[in-house]
Amino acid sequence: MLLLAASTFGCAAPAPVTYAQGGPFQRAAPAPASANLTSRLLAAHNIERARVGAPPLRWDAALAAAAAAYGPTLSRLGRLEHSARASRPGQRENLWMGSRGRYSPEQMVGSWASERQWFRPGTFPNVSSTGNWLDVSHYTQMIWRTTTNVGCAVHSDARMDYLICRYSPPGNVDGRRVP
Repeated sequence: MLLLAASTFGCAAPAPVTYAQGGPFQRAAPAPASANLTSRLLAAHNIERARVGAPPLRWDAALAAAAAAYGPTLSRLGRLEHSARASRPGQRENLWMGSRGRYSPEQMVGSWASERQWFRPGTFPNVSSTGNWLDVSHYTQMIWRTTTNVGCAVHSDARMDYLICRYSPPGNVDGRRVP
C-alpha cells in the first residue's frame, strides 16, 4: 500500500467524486483525451499480466460497482483498511491512496506493480525475497493466473484519491503456485 501525505492550503474542499467506469480522469497526469479511466486501469493491469504470460483480465462492471461502494468508507476512515472479506465473497481487493489529483491511473496501479522487485516465483505465500508476502501481495493479485475479472473505482475527497480494485476469482491462495 502506498500512503502519500496530502496538504491543502486554504482551498475550498470540493465535493467527493467516485469514478467507477468510463469518463476521463481529469485531475491526474495528462493523457490522450480519448483515454478513459476504465481502459487505463485495465490496460495497466494487463501490461503486468503480459510480462508473466498470464491471460488478460476482463473488466467487470459489478466488481467496479462494489469497489465504488467502498470508496466513501475509506474516505471516512482517512486511511487504507480492507473491507471485511465476508462483505466481498469470491473477491480480493487492492487498495491505494494518494494526494488528490496528483497521480494518473497508471501511477496508481504502478505502485502495486513496483512490488515486482521483491517477487520471486513460488508457492504462495513464500513468494517474496524480503520474507514478507505482504510486500508483494498487490502484485501477486494482479498477475494471479486464475483471476479473470477486475473492476476498479477511484473515490476522491477534499484531500485524497482512493483506488479500490476488486478481483475475481480471488488470487493469493495459500499453497498455490504464482508464476
